[in-house]
Amino acid sequence: MPESTLEFGFTLKARDGMARRGTLTTAWGKVETPVFMPVGTAATVKGMMPESLASTGASIILANTYHLMLRPGAERVARLGGVRKMMGWDGPLLTDSGGFQVMSLGPLRKLDEDGVTFKSHLDGSQHRLTPERSTEIQYLLDATITMAFDECTPFPATKSVAAESMALSMRWAKRSRVAYQPRTGYGQFGIVQGSIFSDLRAESVAALEDIDFEGYAVGGLAVGEGQEAMFETLEATTPLMEDRKPRYLMGVGKPSDLVGGVARGIDMFDCVLPTRSGRTGQGFTRRGPVNLKNARHAEDPRPLDEACNCPVCTRFSRAYIHHLFKAEEVLSLMLLSWHNIYYYQDLMREMQRAIDAGRFVDFEASFHAMQAQGDIDPL
Repeated sequence: MPESTLEFGFTLKARDGMARRGTLTTAWGKVETPVFMPVGTAATVKGMMPESLASTGASIILANTYHLMLRPGAERVARLGGVRKMMGWDGPLLTDSGGFQVMSLGPLRKLDEDGVTFKSHLDGSQHRLTPERSTEIQYLLDATITMAFDECTPFPATKSVAAESMALSMRWAKRSRVAYQPRTGYGQFGIVQGSIFSDLRAESVAALEDIDFEGYAVGGLAVGEGQEAMFETLEATTPLMEDRKPRYLMGVGKPSDLVGGVARGIDMFDCVLPTRSGRTGQGFTRRGPVNLKNARHAEDPRPLDEACNCPVCTRFSRAYIHHLFKAEEVLSLMLLSWHNIYYYQDLMREMQRAIDAGRFVDFEASFHAMQAQGDIDPL
């Protein structure tokens, strides 16, 4: 348990249009929003030591209930002091409920009113997740923020299928809330579902706010509907959400998704993209993504992003990172993941400053103009 006695809460400090600037207070520290949470699926952000992760400015990370319940097991993690202690992370931790991963198993899972029975993708062993068990596992993991167990509605879905799925998630949300064990400085978020149907999203928001969570997430997006439909859904959803509680868009996304999400009232994001891209040679820059495996970087002495102050860009050249990928050195993916996470954190810091200064519209226009330029070849 933490030494701190800080109450869990969210302070909204500034607005600029729909964009919001706030502070999330938890038992394990404060988080400035809008914020991006690096993903540590199996109690590690791939390729990153905790101190390297902290050096990017990351203040909160995400771990995964499904993966940790299978290996090493929730009870074992609890005996080791929780995810934070086990992995050496000294800040807040959010765990997803396992719902998205279980729903992705397709024929390996069976859904009923009570929960989901599924076979492990690791060894085929059978497991059962219910709202109560998911909530219990997240307690054992010592999640600072626990997510309600939900069904992530597949896309595309007919309206009737989406309505049935959303209603089930709302029933599971009630059970998740009853099962949740309150602790000082900890909180639980409900998850808004309803696919791309605005009236279903409105119904879901109302149901969750009747239950009364510490925060609310928008789930079931970035699952194939495309950015335009995602933004349209956010525009119909966020104005209905409780103003004084944090809003979290799950599993999103590309830099332009983050900027567009903040513009539409989102406070929190997570995505595997910075580290997944880092492992495959893609680096994010102010002028868009760059593939460091391309031959044109073989003798390029420039940093990946000349405006970036991360340890990678201040010490190493594109040519060196290109060489590391060609030589299949582990350091290649470590360096590029480090830069990518730093870039994402820098993007959030820039948006925080823009909202504080009342110039978010100008920032958004400048961001898109720079991205449109694309990477510029050396002279």
